[in-house]
Amino acid sequence: MNMSKHKGKAEKSLYQTVMKMVPAVLTALISTALGFIALYTSPVPMIKDFGKMLTLGMAVSFIVGVFILIPVLFTRDHFFHSRKNENSAKNNRGTAEKILSSLTQKLLTFRWSIIIIAFLTAGLGIWVDLEAGAETDVENFMPQDTQELEDIQRLREILGTTDQISIIYEADNVTKEEVILWVDHITQSLSEDYPETIVGSRSITSALRQMNEGKLPQQESLDIQINDMPENQRKLLINETQTKGVIAVGIKHLEGEPLKGFLERLDDYLERKGVNGIETTVTGKAVLDAEMVIALTSGRYKMTLLGMGLVFVGLLAIYRHPVKAFLPLLPIILIVGWSGGAMHMMGMEYTPLTATLGALIIGIGTEFTILIMERYFEERKKGRASRMAIGIANQKAGKAIFASAFTTIGGFSALLISDFVILSNFGLMTLINISLALISTMIVMPAILIILDRFVKIKHEDKNVEAANAG
Repeated sequence: MNMSKHKGKAEKSLYQTVMKMVPAVLTALISTALGFIALYTSPVPMIKDFGKMLTLGMAVSFIVGVFILIPVLFTRDHFFHSRKNENSAKNNRGTAEKILSSLTQKLLTFRWSIIIIAFLTAGLGIWVDLEAGAETDVENFMPQDTQELEDIQRLREILGTTDQISIIYEADNVTKEEVILWVDHITQSLSEDYPETIVGSRSITSALRQMNEGKLPQQESLDIQINDMPENQRKLLINETQTKGVIAVGIKHLEGEPLKGFLERLDDYLERKGVNGIETTVTGKAVLDAEMVIALTSGRYKMTLLGMGLVFVGLLAIYRHPVKAFLPLLPIILIVGWSGGAMHMMGMEYTPLTATLGALIIGIGTEFTILIMERYFEERKKGRASRMAIGIANQKAGKAIFASAFTTIGGFSALLISDFVILSNFGLMTLINISLALISTMIVMPAILIILDRFVKIKHEDKNVEAANAG
């Protein structure tokens, strides 16, 4: 009799999980994936790939949970029932749920204070984060005590530089006298005009001067001397059709913002020194580093706002109610602000990895807030008062959210011991953001639900309750 009764409970639990929990989790999955899609808009390829892998990982996790984990749990409870384990699990649940229930009711007493403090601190965090810098120097990402890094620095001391940019110039014929004279002038004047940044420069005219004891050859012998150059050397300076050439400029090692400023001044310099018929382009690895600064400083705000917009539209399509679609995003806005404030207090700059934190916050945070909100409105539909409904929601869903958060924290904690600064900083900020997501979900979200509950019309499952409330 007991075995038959237990099998009935297992089947009932399976039904409730599939009919109530799975839709809530699927909603959270969709919103999380929409937040990660914002990463696809980044101009940095590695961030795009990171977003794709996050989205794929979420989909695989959901499929495994529904089609493997749930059947395994049902099989365990249906065929391998243990009364001792069941009693132990009930005792553990009872203690955790009592703590969460008591904490929730106490926090609701101070709900307005919690809301005011939360939004003020988040606003301050967003304000200081607007001035946050971006770190794109690869050398600062590496372990600082490696022999390879020491070798690079020693080589830089000997040669004066290991960094270089290239000025590509184009013309109908780059060996014409007016083009050669322009190239020679630029090659020599760069070091004079930017002595604090430029170490040296080399072009086709530098090679020609070496061949002629420091003088430029006459136009009639120019083509002959260029053709007499070793082919490997000539190809580094002009192309075979003699329509393009390069001025190689050695520069001192600069970090993101100073490098960006120098390149802007160099573009203005070349425009002022320009000659009709000659087009110039500044390129090289240093230019890519500067472009990354722009991508990280401007792109991360766009990714965060786009992610929130996509999540809102997705939830609006699911719930068909603007307030219910907006409710899960309010705690996320707080986490974004708190995260920026935390980075400011620790003196951290954004890197290609930490620039993705906005999308990660949206992804992780909306999963938590949606689960709490779904359970809250489920209890409200049963006719329970708002305070009781949020207490039950935190009791039942809170423990699962804590377990999910702690397992995620455990996974990302491995990054803290990495010798690479870029990975350890990313791991640290992810742990901080998950902790902030817990605080926002378990402390601030209940207050938000209680205050904004009046704007959501509840259709009670019990018609008598609904009629009584209407009366």
